[in-house]
Amino acid sequence: MNSINQQQPEHNIKNLSGAEAVEKIKELIKQSSSCFFCSNIKTGMPFATRPMSVQQVDEDGNLWFLSANDSHKNDELAHDSFVQLLFQGSEHSDFLNIAGTATISYDKAKIKELWEPLIKVWFTEGIDDPRISVIKVEPTEGYYWDNKHGNAIAFIKMTLGAVIGKTLDDSIEGTLHV
Repeated sequence: MNSINQQQPEHNIKNLSGAEAVEKIKELIKQSSSCFFCSNIKTGMPFATRPMSVQQVDEDGNLWFLSANDSHKNDELAHDSFVQLLFQGSEHSDFLNIAGTATISYDKAKIKELWEPLIKVWFTEGIDDPRISVIKVEPTEGYYWDNKHGNAIAFIKMTLGAVIGKTLDDSIEGTLHV
């Protein structure tokens, strides 16, 4: 049996590492900074999932979040720092899966750097709210699914492939090692 990737007439696997991996992470998160932030993974219990927004991806590929220090998430991270972040940028592309290790800090300078006025919805005392913590996720591995030439070209290729009965989807995917 052939896999879908073996039916592609074009090469569609591209593993990325180092700076190239960081740039791909930034590109995909720019499409959608919201993710499913999964924690409580290694405990043997069902993992916990909640939507979160990435505030920043730094030059090393670390992802930064603001979180309430009294949240279930922070409590779970204190017992199990392993996390999984799942992103979907559009209906057919810009998918990203990041596994990593999370650390919690109360760095006031980083809070100030990440602060946006809308965050006051969750931290009603503003930038000095004592409940604000910073979560830094250092990726240990990742995988992405995207298309090579944008959604319009991908749609044309998929439509043509459906008409002629051939796998043409302009996809590109691969591992990410930061």
